Amino acid sequence: MHLHILGICGTFMGGLAAIARECGHTVTGCDANVYPPMSEQLAALGIELISGYGEEQLALRPDVFVVGNVVTRGNPLMEAILDAGAPYVSGPEWLAEHVLDRHHVLAVAGTHGKTTTTSMLAWILECAGRRPGFLIGGVAHDFGISARLGEQASARPLFVIEADEYDTAFFDKRSKFVHYRPRTLVLNNLEWDHADIFPDVTAIQRQFHHVIRTVPRSGRVISNATDARLKEALAMGCWSEQEVFGSDQGWHLTADAQVDFGGERFGTLALAMPGDYNRMNALAAIAAARHVGVHPTESIEALSRFRGIRRRQELRGTVGGVRVYDDFSHHPTAIGLTIGGLKTRLGPGERLIAVFEPRSNTMKQGAMRAALPGALAEADLVFAYAGGVDWDVGAALAPLGTRAAVSRSIEALVADLARIAKPGDHVLVMSNGGFGGLQEKLLAQLAQRR
Repeated sequence: MHLHILGICGTFMGGLAAIARECGHTVTGCDANVYPPMSEQLAALGIELISGYGEEQLALRPDVFVVGNVVTRGNPLMEAILDAGAPYVSGPEWLAEHVLDRHHVLAVAGTHGKTTTTSMLAWILECAGRRPGFLIGGVAHDFGISARLGEQASARPLFVIEADEYDTAFFDKRSKFVHYRPRTLVLNNLEWDHADIFPDVTAIQRQFHHVIRTVPRSGRVISNATDARLKEALAMGCWSEQEVFGSDQGWHLTADAQVDFGGERFGTLALAMPGDYNRMNALAAIAAARHVGVHPTESIEALSRFRGIRRRQELRGTVGGVRVYDDFSHHPTAIGLTIGGLKTRLGPGERLIAVFEPRSNTMKQGAMRAALPGALAEADLVFAYAGGVDWDVGAALAPLGTRAAVSRSIEALVADLARIAKPGDHVLVMSNGGFGGLQEKLLAQLAQRR
């Protein structure tokens, strides 16, 4: 089968491309914007990538066009596909019908922590010798890739998937995760996000309820006991086994970091990644792995060797004592948690400089701008890029006073950062996009200054 994938450089669609290629299909694709890590992964796979959405791509005559959710009506290639009556399908639907139907699917959902928890779970299963397939919205250092088909020899092989609540496609407005039909479902947390899709948090809760309804009675739903909105979604109806984490009623950590479930202690959790939220992610992964037969002591040992994920507090370089990190955080809650986690690493006299790009569709609309000062409050200095939005970023950050600065030029922002950075500073760059290569530009300017 020949698949031509529209929006192939997105983390989900790029991962789908890798899996389809591994299944033996011919894969080509197109996209408007290309940036790491997906561009590098596609190049390594030898997948032909076409820049733009020109209607001449119809002449490729693939067996099916696989349409990503970045594609809208008015897209020239999509309009040509519709006019020609050519076959097309969404990415989640293709994956469900051609791959997931043969697997025990372990899905990780939630507003925050999906990528980390999915990576942890895949790594635990890998260390246990289970060779799972996976599709992750990022690249775990331990795997070096975001997706693979995995071992297929068993009657029901395992597949771990990051279960995104974002919409499926312009012609299917259900959340992606509704297609996956998991047997093990992790629910990390639930907040309002994706303001371009969901009018309020209740609409997101309804989608979470829909995926809960797809878990079989012999399946298991593992949820964060501290999240009230998840409890409300589960109260709408759950027909499966349930476990919780983050509470002494389920999986939790004791005062001395012992993993405890039902009064039984399995060992000390030691993670390289800081922050209470990462410890919660780890508990969720341990619980999910247990559902498919991995003993918690094995999981704890595997997590002690887990090296984290690209673009999650990833140290990109150190020049003259200035450390520059890259992070995917874009929701105010995630920004606050990331800053808080990194602050625990700082020594006396060291500063945390937060650099933020409001790039997500939610942030571009300004829907959560009132929450930004609180999210950024623990940073010693804050620099924001306002080149991609039409609301007043400076006014939104005014409560931070002189600690905050706003720029509409990436070059000017880099110059300001290079000028004020001093040995011992930690520069945390946060964006869900490429941020114009700011991290590399800053490291280069710091080197020139030396």
